[in-house]
Amino acid sequence: MPMNDDQLLRYSRQIMLPGIDIAGQEKLLAARVLIVGAGGLGCPAAMYLASSGVGQITLADNDKVELSNLQRQIAHHSTSLGLSKVASLKESIRQLNPEVVVTALAERLHGDILSVEINKADVVVDCSDNLQTRLEINKYCKQHKVPLVSGAAIRMEAQLSVFDHRLPESPCYQCIYDDKSELSLSCSESGVIAPLVGIIGSMQALEAIKLICGIGDTVCGRLLILDAATMQWREMALEKNQLCPICSCG
Repeated sequence: MPMNDDQLLRYSRQIMLPGIDIAGQEKLLAARVLIVGAGGLGCPAAMYLASSGVGQITLADNDKVELSNLQRQIAHHSTSLGLSKVASLKESIRQLNPEVVVTALAERLHGDILSVEINKADVVVDCSDNLQTRLEINKYCKQHKVPLVSGAAIRMEAQLSVFDHRLPESPCYQCIYDDKSELSLSCSESGVIAPLVGIIGSMQALEAIKLICGIGDTVCGRLLILDAATMQWREMALEKNQLCPICSCG
């Protein structure tokens, strides 16, 4: 369906970009993105994807908004305390862009339910807060050949990568982190500086948009590591781990 005048005006600054234009905007409007986690990373990722015109967004998180969340989870407000995070984030998206169809799942997705939701998505944005969920998301993204945008932030350190499972040469998340990894720190235990999650969540949204529109170069095959204390980025090249149990299964 052609865009109406309001849509052309709303997304005009984006449509002006040669890599996006009308065709790219229409891809965004037709896209469906699954965001797992509605906290520090999920809030900016969801808000920017919604403002950019992603047509359908599914949010999954089983937590409720607490006072300690408000330091960094910018889509939640003091009036949201006690609400489910997905309900709070859905309302913030509605106020920003009511045209976006938002499905709010107030549960921790796993097993068949997670598999089904990933299979529906064009892109999955992993904003979860525990290693086991990240590994399970990766497994089903690999199985269904759905691109995965992964972000993480703790203290004053953060990471970002894309695992484009449509590409046979792409490594997967478990090529880097296995189920015995010590990557299990949480913000409640270690703390996190507020703007850091905004930086990474926004970059996750950007990578998702690039994947949907087919523009630019994503960070697939690369791991970006940010030391926010010194504001220095490092980049690591990623390759498939020949011993990875996920990639070895095809």
